[in-house]
Order: sequence, then C-alpha cells, then structure tokens
Amino acid sequence: MRTEEFDYTLPAELVAQTPLEPRHASRLLVLDRAGATLAHRQFTDILEYLRAGDLLVGNDSRVIPARLTGRKVPGGGQAEVLLLAKRGERVWEALVGGKRMRPGTVIALDAPAGMADVPPACRMLEITPAGGRLIEFEAPIEPWLGQIGQMPLPPYIHEPLRDRERYQTVYARIDGSAAAPTAGLHFTPELMGRVRQMGARFAFVTLHIGLDTFRPVQEERIEEHQIHTEVCCLEPAVAETIDRARREGRRIIAIGTTAVRTLESAGR
Repeated sequence: MRTEEFDYTLPAELVAQTPLEPRHASRLLVLDRAGATLAHRQFTDILEYLRAGDLLVGNDSRVIPARLTGRKVPGGGQAEVLLLAKRGERVWEALVGGKRMRPGTVIALDAPAGMADVPPACRMLEITPAGGRLIEFEAPIEPWLGQIGQMPLPPYIHEPLRDRERYQTVYARIDGSAAAPTAGLHFTPELMGRVRQMGARFAFVTLHIGLDTFRPVQEERIEEHQIHTEVCCLEPAVAETIDRARREGRRIIAIGTTAVRTLESAGR
C-alpha cells in the first residue's frame, strides 16, 4: 500500500486551535458499521452508544513538559530539545532541532527571566537508528521540567496553551508521554460519573507515547515504515478485570489507539 493513498485535504479552519470548554461538548463522529452511515453528534451523546456491563479501557499516561529550548555552547546557535524517553539517570532519547547537532554538541537550556538557578546543560552522545539523539544532562532534568519545560503540542496547533492540564486527560496519573492520548481528552469527571451510573466501568492501562507521534512516514510504501517501540504496562489486576469481562461476554471498548495497542500487545 502506497503512503500517498492516505493523503487528504484538511482545511486549516477546521483544525481547532483552542480546547473547547467543557471538554465533553466536543463533536463526535459516529460510524454505523452495519448501515455504513455517519452521524455528527456531541461527545456527551456517547452515553447512547454504551450499555450496562461495558468496560471502557483508557490510557492513564501523563504528558511531561518535554519541549526545552536553549543555545549551543559555544556559538550561541538556537536549539530545541524534545524529550522522548528516559534511558538512564541522566540520559534521554530526544529529538533535537538546530544546525549541526552532532555528537559532542553541548546545549545550555533557557530559563525564565529572574530565575536564580541555572538548569543543567545537556550534551549529545550519539545519533539513534531512528534519527533521534541520545543526550546526557549534567544532573537529572526532571526537577526542572515544571519550570523550564513546555508542553509538546502537535505541529498543527499554533495557539499557546494557557492551562497545561487541558493537554492531559482527566484520568492521567503516570508521567512519561511526549504527547497526549487524545481520544480520552473529551471525558470529564461528570461524564465519567454518568457512564458509571448507567452500569459501565473504566479500567486503565499505561502507554507512554513517543517518537512515532512526531516522526513523519517517509517511505513510499507503508509496509517499509519502521515503527518505533513504546513502553506500555498492563497491571495484573487490570488484566483480570478485562479477562473477566470477556468471559462474561461483555463489550470491551478501547478509548483510542494507544489503549488498543496496549491490549493487542498484551494479548499476543
């Protein structure tokens, strides 16, 4: 299958630049597979398509403020670092933007005006097979992310994010993703309560979203594209909850592709 078969035109004015308030007021596209028809609904209408006994499986990964800016040392050229996955106490796999970002390059990170302490610089160790970089910080970077990091919004979002929590699902709890599991962004505590009241239940897996969310497919044929690995976790108690639902013939509904990938990988 050729990559160009997936091309389509999406008018810029149809790409929402700011999150809707409340979340559950977003639009919902419903495909009726039996009748091959489409219906345009509101996300709260999802209650009409659920029933008692359903088990909804979401991804509880949290997005870290993984986008860092800085300058090369020496020289002062602009640089940008997008953290993807932790590989050691001070070593991360990352995407690095800027000119001539070779192994050995040092980047001094930017900090807000008036900040007394200086964040740890990082040095490029090597280029990864996927085209990213392994970088090493002078000290663990996690304590600094809340102060100097930015949320890694998709490239088609141009408006600044005023509230970081709007790029998290309301059930996010485990730090690790470089992008949000977007299918779950439309759930609110109120809507989740209504789902539970009707007799459906939630279960949560964890998959940390990484490189392939940002790396474009460059091969002419889809089959030749090399997919980057991801870290996922399915706790034994959650696996038992899912297995019990299957044994009882109840529906298991994955909230988005990251939950699907976790379930498919665990079920092999």
